[in-house]
Amino acid sequence: MKFQDSQHDDAILQELGRRLAQVRIDLNLTQVELARRAGIGKRTLERLENGEVTQTRTLIRILREMDLMERLDVLLPKSTLRPSRPIMKADALPKRASRKRSKMTSEKEWQWGDEA
Repeated sequence: MKFQDSQHDDAILQELGRRLAQVRIDLNLTQVELARRAGIGKRTLERLENGEVTQTRTLIRILREMDLMERLDVLLPKSTLRPSRPIMKADALPKRASRKRSKMTSEKEWQWGDEA
């Protein structure tokens, strides 16, 4: 199953849990062993693999123990400067989202032949 925007959150969590369980099995790790290595309870791992809500920290611990941390870079790549942004400082990234700007040329503001 491919992750899609139209899927309900619960379906995505269940698929994520199934995939994590399959990776664990492929690594020949039991739930007890992986939970112990990650410093979480076996029941917490069971909840994650069953698609139930858990803490983000739990997911990070599991990914670390299964040697999958580099996959987070694919999921959320580091933000870079875009050519459309004015350059203020080298490596300066915005700290927050800007407001949506209204269109510059609306009929009320300006029209051709309206120079007088």
